[in-house]
Amino acid sequence: MRRIGILTAGGDTPALNAAIHGAVARANQLRIEVYGLIKGFNCLFNPRVPHVHLNPLYQAIPELDPTKGGSLIGASRDYVDPDDGPQLDLIADRLTKLGIEGLIAIGGDGTLNGLQPLAERLPTVLAPKTIDNDLGLNYPSEPDEWVRVDASDTSPAHYERQASNVRFDLDQVVNYATPGYATAVLVTVQGVERIRTTAESHRRIAIIEVMGRHSGYIALGTAYGQPDIILVPEHPLDIERLVERVKHLYDLQKNVVIVCGEGIVDEHGRVLGAQSSSVDPAGNLALTGAADALRERMITLLGDQYFQRYRRGSSAREAIFTRKIGHTQRGGRPVRFDRFYAALLGAKAVDLLAEGRNNAVSVLQYQREAGFHVAGYDANRFRDRWGLIHPRSMHPALYDPAAMKPSRIGIEYLMPIFTDAVGNDDAEHMRYSVFNPGNLAQPYRSINTDVHKRIRYADSGQATLQETR
Repeated sequence: MRRIGILTAGGDTPALNAAIHGAVARANQLRIEVYGLIKGFNCLFNPRVPHVHLNPLYQAIPELDPTKGGSLIGASRDYVDPDDGPQLDLIADRLTKLGIEGLIAIGGDGTLNGLQPLAERLPTVLAPKTIDNDLGLNYPSEPDEWVRVDASDTSPAHYERQASNVRFDLDQVVNYATPGYATAVLVTVQGVERIRTTAESHRRIAIIEVMGRHSGYIALGTAYGQPDIILVPEHPLDIERLVERVKHLYDLQKNVVIVCGEGIVDEHGRVLGAQSSSVDPAGNLALTGAADALRERMITLLGDQYFQRYRRGSSAREAIFTRKIGHTQRGGRPVRFDRFYAALLGAKAVDLLAEGRNNAVSVLQYQREAGFHVAGYDANRFRDRWGLIHPRSMHPALYDPAAMKPSRIGIEYLMPIFTDAVGNDDAEHMRYSVFNPGNLAQPYRSINTDVHKRIRYADSGQATLQETR
């Protein structure tokens, strides 16, 4: 293989550039050219196929910095339609004309779904990324548990999980952690610690909403920030138990900090936050307020007199407040864990293509005795019987619903990821860069400015690989 394409798709994460850097470094060793495709799958719909040569003369371009968050080649939430054969044929033809012999996509479950029809036309490999940590399997047979419920007069066709009888074992997890997750948890932990001091000072109850549409991994990781209560989407809310727990803690310490995932559900399995009718290009329904919905229920159940009796506010509405960590979880410098393993996974993706693998995924595996290692995994094994790849939910065994905290095995799961996740260089970077006097005088220089100068197009008259060999 002499030339490959690489793109980043879906939401951004802090570790995208690190994954690209790892792929380019390995490609340089193998003397493979790498074209970065601009704005993810969106690039493939453009007849001009805007792209950047990431390793001219087998040297990475200087703009490719693995310590920078985001993606220097841009990302989008556009995906290919698997039923649009003519469009797929056009995409394959455009890549062939550029001399691209294999494609690496850096993304999550939506990206992997989008790669399936392309894998029938050229070799493709996925390098994982997602802050939600929802690309993978709790155990290899997990896709077989999904069943399709056909459409009826009252509801469209949808998929449901059957009950599992598989014994959960950390050594059996496929893709233990995804790059971007550790950095996102760091940001949420810092948010919890900062909001705690406000709650303590003003005798407040704080509800902090973190990302994780249907996966509670980020919320679980915020245990490092010592919130009093953690609520995850995988376990329906027991509002009476929650209120009793809040009262106990508030009586004891005069403040309470609750962390909730954005997709938490009520006692009947309905998403607690209001849902709009809008969806993103990947088909995900927009979630618009789990923390606010939870606050309203707690205001009603606790009542104004509860706080007036303690002389800690004139109303429940005053005493209970919400904060969303929001998109800060997606951005900024990746911590050492994410940089290191994103680079290894990117390099492994190149190796998989060079070995002749198609429709494969580079995965991060963990074993108690041996630690972490990267491997290749057949993407088809992620698919259910109808060919769909589902986001991974946090396994129920990782959470203790009675304590509303990580379970014993949940703690065991988190420790290998986070014990040494932050390096000395991360602390030094903050020390020297945050209050750099030069920041006061110099404007921000976007990476887009420099990368734009390098963009080339399929119709610019440049020779294809076949013409130059």
